[in-house]
Amino acid sequence: MKVYDSVLDLIGKTPLVRLNRMTDSSMATVYAKMENLNPAGSVKDRMAVHMINCAEKEGLIKPGCMIVESTSGNTGLGLAMACAVRGYRITITIPDKMSQEKIDMLKAYGAEVIVCPTNVDHDAPESYVSIAKKIAKETPNSFYTDQYFNMHNPEAHYLTTGPEIWADTDGKIDALVGGIGTGGTISGAAKYLREKAAEAGRTVQVVCPDPVGSMYFDAFNKRDIREPKVYKVEGIGHDFMVGTLDFNVIDEVMEVSDRDSFVTARRLTREEGIFCGGSTGTAVYGALEVAKRLGPGKIVVVILCDNGDRYIGKLYNDVWMKDNGYVNGDDRLGFIRDVLQFKGNAVEFAGIDESIASVAQRMNTLGISQMPVRNGEKGVKHMVHESDLLRSLLEGQCKPQDPVSSVAAELQGIVAVSDSVAKLERIFEQNNVAVVFDGSTVSGIISKIDLVRYLASRK
Repeated sequence: MKVYDSVLDLIGKTPLVRLNRMTDSSMATVYAKMENLNPAGSVKDRMAVHMINCAEKEGLIKPGCMIVESTSGNTGLGLAMACAVRGYRITITIPDKMSQEKIDMLKAYGAEVIVCPTNVDHDAPESYVSIAKKIAKETPNSFYTDQYFNMHNPEAHYLTTGPEIWADTDGKIDALVGGIGTGGTISGAAKYLREKAAEAGRTVQVVCPDPVGSMYFDAFNKRDIREPKVYKVEGIGHDFMVGTLDFNVIDEVMEVSDRDSFVTARRLTREEGIFCGGSTGTAVYGALEVAKRLGPGKIVVVILCDNGDRYIGKLYNDVWMKDNGYVNGDDRLGFIRDVLQFKGNAVEFAGIDESIASVAQRMNTLGISQMPVRNGEKGVKHMVHESDLLRSLLEGQCKPQDPVSSVAAELQGIVAVSDSVAKLERIFEQNNVAVVFDGSTVSGIISKIDLVRYLASRK
């Protein structure tokens, strides 16, 4: 018989799953570390139970003890699960911006939940951290786990998460991507992976996507700390420096907007079948950017934070998304990236010095009527259309051997992969095609017939 003593024994050993529809052949392979499969639904299960185990061994927790923690939800859920198994009482303080689903799940595990204001300084008496410390101080036989400064937090990931990733990639990982909340996950896992890579004569790049409004971007880059702003993504970022975060094992902190986080999370669910939360959207957005930089043949591992079941009323609620300005009614048609995935996104470029005759011959062979003109480091600023070629040759304005730059026109009809499909209608009113940019890179060309075929396929 293969049985377990308790649900806590199911924590860890989460698999890596390849992302397929959100990536393409020009990118590195991206594997998702499925921490949403832990029993309480998040990566925080690992450190929550490890902190309890260590406190028990150190004699800090005794029978009848009450555990106290300040949390955005997931650490609290891991602790509440452990307390349910071990028979401890637990009190959780949580900011009021967190989802109602998290609060209800905490109560389901038997936790007492105290909701505190979000938009206050972290050291204000009414902040969720201050209230948790006050409760622990004033309650006999209580223990404040203090995830932000408890070094057993990163230790849990040094002992488990990092080794699992190294083993499951056969030590071939090139980049690790993960958000920063307490910093424990990324600090512990990255430390282990860097050590193993150094032993093998290799390096592992570590990138941390972080919400716009968090102070970590400024702190990492040693800039003046801007006044923190409230952001909607839950569980990552902070307005104060924590003790469990080690910037020494991180190469880059990347700012990601709420909109990009939520839209990416919804894409992950709809395109890869992985039901996740907003902070996972932040991490995956960053992982896709890193995969574009590294290119084919490299391996990127992104740590998925939690399950989407605790965000049904927020990022998976179309009304909430629309009310907060993250989507609009036109988004029901899909996004530009959806059209590219349907039609394929191969793009043929003309060289800035390529002859008109050469470009015309390639257009004829490929059956296309336009080409973006690539100009070295300056990128793509112009487009050549067959109608311009024909007119210029007929009117004697150029010769077949002249460079195509002599007839190329300034680039028009620019859209982004994240734009709504509805934007194409406005583009087509002025232009024959839409030129799709993914960041600074041209990732596709969409014509009117491409859009017709895409819309027809949606029934």
